[in-house]
Amino acid sequence: MAQDFLAENNLCGRAILGLVSRGNAVIAEILRLSDFIPSVFKLETKEEQARYGNIICDFSYFRASEFYEDRVEKNEPLQDLDDEFRENHIGMLTRFYLAFESIHKYVMDLNTILEELNEGVYIQQTLESVLINEDGKQLLCEALFLYGVMLLVIDMKIDGLVRERMMVSYYRYSGAARNAGSDSNIDDVCKLLRSTGYSQVPGAKRPVGYPENYFSRVAVNQTFVSMVIGRLRSDDVYSQIAAYPLPEHRSTALANQASMLYVCLYFSPEILQSQQAKMREIVDKFFPDNWVISVYMGIIINLIDVWEPYKAAKTALQNTLHQNNVKEQSGKYSKKLKSLMPQVEHFLQEGVLTEDYVLDNIPKIMNCMRECNVTLRWLMLHTVGNKLDHIKKCKQVRELVIATSALKSANIFQLMLSTAQLELKMTDMFKKMLKEKEEKWESHKKEGKERMTELAEVFSGTKPLTRIQKNDHLKAWFEQMSKQIESLDFSSSTSSGRKIVQLMQALEEVQEFHQLETHLQVKQFLSDTRQYLHQMIRTINVKEEVLITVEIIADLSYAWMILDENYTGHMQAGIKQSPRLAIKLRATFLKLASALELPLLRINQANSSDLVSVSQYYSGELVAYVRKVLQVIPQTMFSLLAQIIKIQTESIAELPTRLEKDKMRDFAQLDARYEVARLTQGISVFTEGVLQMKTTLVGVIKIDPKQLLEDGIRKELVVKVASAMHSWLIFNPRPKGPSELLPKLQGLGKIIDGYRRSFEYIQDYVNIYGLKIWQEEVSRIINYNVEQECNSFLRQKIQDYESVYQSKEIPIPRFRPTDGAVNFVGRLANEILRITDPKTSSYVDLLNTWYDLRTKQDIIDNKMFSRIQTSLGTYGLCGLDRLFSFKIVQELQKLLRFVQTTVAKDKATVDLMTSFSRAVNPLYGLVENPAKIYPVVMQKMNRGYSPVFLEAILRVGQIQILRRQIANELNFSCKFDSKFLSSALETMNRAMLTAVKAHYQDPAKPYPSEENPVLYELATYLDTVGLGYPLDKIYVTTKRIPNFAKFCFIMTIAQLQKLMYNKSLCGLTCKKIADPIDAPPFVIGMHTLLKQFHPEESEIFLALMGQYIRSYVNSGVGSRMMDLSPEVINSLSFIEDFIYYGKLDRQVMEKFVPAYLMDDFRSYVS
Repeated sequence: MAQDFLAENNLCGRAILGLVSRGNAVIAEILRLSDFIPSVFKLETKEEQARYGNIICDFSYFRASEFYEDRVEKNEPLQDLDDEFRENHIGMLTRFYLAFESIHKYVMDLNTILEELNEGVYIQQTLESVLINEDGKQLLCEALFLYGVMLLVIDMKIDGLVRERMMVSYYRYSGAARNAGSDSNIDDVCKLLRSTGYSQVPGAKRPVGYPENYFSRVAVNQTFVSMVIGRLRSDDVYSQIAAYPLPEHRSTALANQASMLYVCLYFSPEILQSQQAKMREIVDKFFPDNWVISVYMGIIINLIDVWEPYKAAKTALQNTLHQNNVKEQSGKYSKKLKSLMPQVEHFLQEGVLTEDYVLDNIPKIMNCMRECNVTLRWLMLHTVGNKLDHIKKCKQVRELVIATSALKSANIFQLMLSTAQLELKMTDMFKKMLKEKEEKWESHKKEGKERMTELAEVFSGTKPLTRIQKNDHLKAWFEQMSKQIESLDFSSSTSSGRKIVQLMQALEEVQEFHQLETHLQVKQFLSDTRQYLHQMIRTINVKEEVLITVEIIADLSYAWMILDENYTGHMQAGIKQSPRLAIKLRATFLKLASALELPLLRINQANSSDLVSVSQYYSGELVAYVRKVLQVIPQTMFSLLAQIIKIQTESIAELPTRLEKDKMRDFAQLDARYEVARLTQGISVFTEGVLQMKTTLVGVIKIDPKQLLEDGIRKELVVKVASAMHSWLIFNPRPKGPSELLPKLQGLGKIIDGYRRSFEYIQDYVNIYGLKIWQEEVSRIINYNVEQECNSFLRQKIQDYESVYQSKEIPIPRFRPTDGAVNFVGRLANEILRITDPKTSSYVDLLNTWYDLRTKQDIIDNKMFSRIQTSLGTYGLCGLDRLFSFKIVQELQKLLRFVQTTVAKDKATVDLMTSFSRAVNPLYGLVENPAKIYPVVMQKMNRGYSPVFLEAILRVGQIQILRRQIANELNFSCKFDSKFLSSALETMNRAMLTAVKAHYQDPAKPYPSEENPVLYELATYLDTVGLGYPLDKIYVTTKRIPNFAKFCFIMTIAQLQKLMYNKSLCGLTCKKIADPIDAPPFVIGMHTLLKQFHPEESEIFLALMGQYIRSYVNSGVGSRMMDLSPEVINSLSFIEDFIYYGKLDRQVMEKFVPAYLMDDFRSYVS
């Protein structure tokens, strides 16, 4: 019948099974998503409230949706923020909403199945008939239970207000708010999952009517609820009592059923409130000796707290909570633990659990394991330090249990460890015996048959045996016995067993009646045959039922969360004390893996596609816990390593090349070297402890101990290095003295060098590739932090779960943002920009050095980038370069937006540019009276636009200079460390450029297609080794802006008035410190800006500059002294630098300015 109900052709059974399977998958999805709640929806910080408070709303939005939408639409920055927020979160919001919707769909489908059962849609199936069937009864009870668990779990894991904000955001962004019809039942989902007022914060008051009002939001058929509760009250739904024959174990046997009943009672709260007889029956059957239960995957509930508001439930529980009963139960289990420990230790002794011993003592061992698990369950649940200690009654009862039992959690942990080992040994042994069962049976049968055949031959007289006479009667009898043994059939174990017993009796009788004891060989043959037959009986009694019983009684799903909260410390302390404990812990982890059976059973039966994702989730959680426990080994190794490095760097002197004989004792330093050896041996012992663990399948994930150790070392390395980089690269935003940058880089460099040296030292002792791990993890830290810092420049952010650099197994820590930057990469970039600010410093290109404008002291030089490479490596320099690129893009976008929205649309400016264009046309001619035309235009343009334009251009130029320096440092170190790589990339680059140029000259020649990644990958390599030239990069895409080159020209000559030519520096410097402008950043900034446009804009700009120079030179021809004016000298110097930094051909400029002027203008400088 049971098979029939779950058969493929039973539509009713498959429908309910599919629903229950989906329920388990939904709970797994809720638990999975609870780790990925975007923090912004919690609005925990004042910054988040100020920034997002106007676009993230709870259900108050529905009362005034038009008001909220109008507020967003009328405020352009708010609308832009709203669009950005939608782009970044719509994917995750959709996933959360689908999980929310699946809960509502689940209960609607449950109601549909119940209606169909009542209406007779399923032929010959009614609600009553389904509940009579064993599988049907289980599935219907689970269907209601899982719905209740979903509601409880989502309220525990996702706060009510957060749910509301997420659903409102999804409603607004998905199109449902505009009646797009995408989610027709979103209103029902919102009604079901609106905030209940429940909070997980310790001390928070429980809402009145919670959770029964919450459970009643979608009505479930009350007849169905009543019948399910009736079955759970009266029946042994899962037939668990067979595995727990002793009456005192009944509450443990029915523990899972009790947790289901606890949840289902909230669908019928009147039982909890007023039906005392039913509650008394429930408590007497399920809770006579326990009051802390595990509901689902380790969610712990204390009935003292949860049943406090319900009169009938509270009254019924009083007998259980009576002080005498609490003391009695505590004392009983305390005694059990003390008596069980020696028994378990005895079984675990080497050589005790042999096959023969196990087969002879199965009941004894099973009883011991059963008692151990019952004791563990009671003690772990009732002594757990939970979040209810603020409730006086809960705390008093827990303290009474601890005081009466006089046990420490270490004692419970020790029992759990030993029990898990015993179970693992028994399980492995039984699996082996089951696998070899038939083979051993046949082997024993063959041996017994051969013994009988040999005896028949002995009594036939053909086979001589000392002093044995021929006996035809015994010969025939032994031949018959041989045939009888041969006829024994392995497949019919029951009849074969009876027959074997009869054969053994017959062999004993023939020995007595025929006086065969006098013949020692015959007696030995008979004894051996009886022994083989006895072994056959024992072999045939090795049944899978024992393994099933072990699996039932060894269930540790109730401790899914308790272990982490209460016993992780004991595990780690034990490993620190004895690293070999890691081998024993393997059994505990496998015991905990049994918890995966509960949610996966129905999913597997239903052949659901959710099986892989659900099993991956729970297995991943368990593996994460295993990693957490064993992480103590890398932590301890690193602490030992720190001591080794300290001794090596501070105590042990480096041996000189030549050493005098008298000083050998001084350099021996035996004590220090012994200490290093002792610490190194300690590291090796810890490594050995992990590596001796076997490869273990935990759920569906295989744990390789070597990989586990390597991941642990990587994780600890990441924490140490990331913390060092974070703590060292914090700068004072308003320093009074010199910058802290160089000292901090030197300090960080020493720390990083210490870690690198320690890794080189340790790699051979722990059998890992130290250099490979170092490079991979340091690059991951840098790249992740650069990625997160660059997020502030991106509209669509890269979340942690999307990042290719972040890892769940080896997470990179995130620290609270400081000084206006997300992390240390941003702080370092900001500090460099602050020091090299063109308003306070002056850059001298010939020396690659920045000087303070006031004191004329050098601030930083190109050695700074060497120090950055020493402390952060090549990846640090590349990351800094990438961040600077984003900053250039931001500055250029801001400037171009200003030009397009302000300059190009101002009528007065447009008219001015039009009249100026007429005055300077043609560009190859001269401007009459330049001293009147240019200053007028400069004055009008400079007044409104100069500050914004100058600030952007100087910042772009400043960053470009820094990028040049970084490229130089990268290229130098690449040529020094990897000359072949550098040469290969240079050659590849030249070859690629030649091929591209050839293609544009003759399109018939090949060119890399869009699918071919060679250009993109080559560009990445070139940037990494410093072969890319930052000033030639295109940072932004631009549209044509009318008179843009003329605008740039006017702004340029306006700024040139603030500069003067300095002969000693061979370049321009600012005239007044009060009105600072640094020439190199300005020139480079102008080149970068024009580079973003079509080349004709640059050509027009240079033509205007040439006309400006020629016109001023021409206006001074009639004067007595033929000196060049400052405007001409400054412009010529600017042009020369422009050509130099832009790598332009000098002939380009000679079209607009005579060559002799370019050659000799310095001679006119006084």
